[in-house]
Amino acid sequence: MTVIAVVNCNTSTTMTETIAAGARAVALPDTRILPLTPNWGVASAEGWFDSFLSAASVLDLLQNLDQPVDGVVMAGFGEHGREGARELLDVPVVDITEAAALYSLVLGRRFAVVTTLARAAGQIEDSLRTAGLLDRCAGVFATGLGVLDLELDPATTEQAFIDASRQAMAAGAEVICLGCAGMTGLDTRMTDRLGIPVVDGVSCAVALVESLAHRRLTTSKSGTYAAPLPKLRTLR
Repeated sequence: MTVIAVVNCNTSTTMTETIAAGARAVALPDTRILPLTPNWGVASAEGWFDSFLSAASVLDLLQNLDQPVDGVVMAGFGEHGREGARELLDVPVVDITEAAALYSLVLGRRFAVVTTLARAAGQIEDSLRTAGLLDRCAGVFATGLGVLDLELDPATTEQAFIDASRQAMAAGAEVICLGCAGMTGLDTRMTDRLGIPVVDGVSCAVALVESLAHRRLTTSKSGTYAAPLPKLRTLR
């Protein structure tokens, strides 16, 4: 059995449950999804300050895992912490931002990200740039919805993502990445309505972790992602 930890980037347990449901819907029969919520941090990550707090809380959580896992999905789109988690762990770590973009590259020449608030665009662009994927991105387009607003009215959320996706298509996007976790089923409905592929980062990340784990591949510890140096680290 493959055990994959799927880590929410915020402290919302309802969001964690939604993300876990989406992960389980696409996981192979021999995969167990272990949903994790940080014990402290932010209720929703919306901006640089929130993102750095979120990264610290997620890394703290991963550092203190009480059971072995075969891989980790970091379920925060554009959030910080990916590189630190790869230093910290000896199993594959896949971020949903990178996973969605990687899937998009084999589906079309240019992809776009449709996300929540406009203030998230810079973080998402930086995450894609660090992963070497920004050159194929036609842009990051905002719906104007807050992270916690996404679950309030599914019909309103879907229409907002459709409207933003049409702007992205007008800018040259051939594939749409959903720029938030917890969007189970929206990718399929949007694909039908838009006529182009729409990819969900959680499902893509789960598939990538499964593939890496089954092939016994994990993060290189030679150089960039070598284990953190031993030293005193004080948590308040």
